[in-house]
Amino acid sequence: MTRVSTAGLFSVAVLAINNAQQNLDKTGQQADSGKIASDLAGYGGSAEQITASRTVQSRIQSYLTNGQVLSGKLDIQDQSLQAVQTAAGSAKTAISSAVAAGDGSSLITALQSALSSTVTALNTQYNGQYVFAGSQTSTAPVAASQLSDLTAAGAIANVFRNDQSAPTNRINDNTVVTTGQVASNVATPLLSALQQVEAFNQGPNGPITGTLTAAQTTFLQGVLASFTSAQTTVTSAVVQNGAVQSQLTNTTATLTSQNDSLTNTLSNLTDVNEAQVATQLQMAQYALQASVQVYNTLKASSLLNLTSSTATSA
Repeated sequence: MTRVSTAGLFSVAVLAINNAQQNLDKTGQQADSGKIASDLAGYGGSAEQITASRTVQSRIQSYLTNGQVLSGKLDIQDQSLQAVQTAAGSAKTAISSAVAAGDGSSLITALQSALSSTVTALNTQYNGQYVFAGSQTSTAPVAASQLSDLTAAGAIANVFRNDQSAPTNRINDNTVVTTGQVASNVATPLLSALQQVEAFNQGPNGPITGTLTAAQTTFLQGVLASFTSAQTTVTSAVVQNGAVQSQLTNTTATLTSQNDSLTNTLSNLTDVNEAQVATQLQMAQYALQASVQVYNTLKASSLLNLTSSTATSA
């Protein structure tokens, strides 16, 4: 025989209210946050997969962030290297034109302009650091402004202040690339060629200021090969930088795709179904209301109330 008591019924009703309230709170939090749980403990068997996915995604996002900075630097390097390439071409053209016209009136001015453009480009800074200085990022890599500085330096290596530590960067888990170049590797042939012309200009067969002498013509014809070589060196630097840009672009596209895939995976593991949780929220509200109603009904039909009512009638 099952024994029924008011206290037992009240206990069951209160428990039902508590459960309904907890369910309503949980469903309400899911609806507000859009997430199944507020911590890993709430995801049960999916917790390990979620942790692993978040770790991988964090690493990928770090590569993507670094890649954005690196992309900006490579763009600056490209512009600078192309400026040096243009300067080398302009110097070669100025010499060819002077030889063809037999007139060197504007030659030294043109070569000075080529030097100025080259030095400005190679002393470019990005985020407060000299781009072509190797690890000596606080020191301008080229210490020359006039053609006469080249001859005064003696060995052309004395003009450069960079070291040979070209920057490298890891762009994904498996790839480290050389992303920077140093001024001396880019411009030694060009500055050497300019130094040769300036030394000749200062020598006994100079200055080159007007109609070219036979000695001046012969010299300039001979030095053209040096400018051609210098132009080739700078062009190679431009191509190398472009290759790194292309590699970074392809790597970024792959990482972005991986990041999107992980985002979808995590969403499937952690995000609620909005339509489903809306229905569950409504059902939880109904359940709480029903539990409260049962409690109130029990309260109204309590033996104490019945006893009190009977006593009053008597």
